Amino acid sequence: MVKSMSSVSLEPIERLAEKVQSLIGVLERTRAELTRTAEDNTRLSHEVDTLRAQLTAAEDQNALTQNLQTERDQIRTRVADLLEQLEGLSL
Repeated sequence: MVKSMSSVSLEPIERLAEKVQSLIGVLERTRAELTRTAEDNTRLSHEVDTLRAQLTAAEDQNALTQNLQTERDQIRTRVADLLEQLEGLSL
């Protein structure tokens, strides 16, 4: 009778041990996933920083290009005015 009581009372403990082992497995997977996510986050943050720097450089280049185009248009207008004045002098 003692043996049957002992084996019966061990079953819930064994089930609990299995559940604890399962929970440990879930925790280990969660930690691994958290580590991967943190690494991805760091990598993506670096990529964002790089892209922001590239965007700033592109915006600076765009501003420079616009300034040069404006200057070119002003020069073109001056040259056209000078040509008109030269034509006026030739008559």
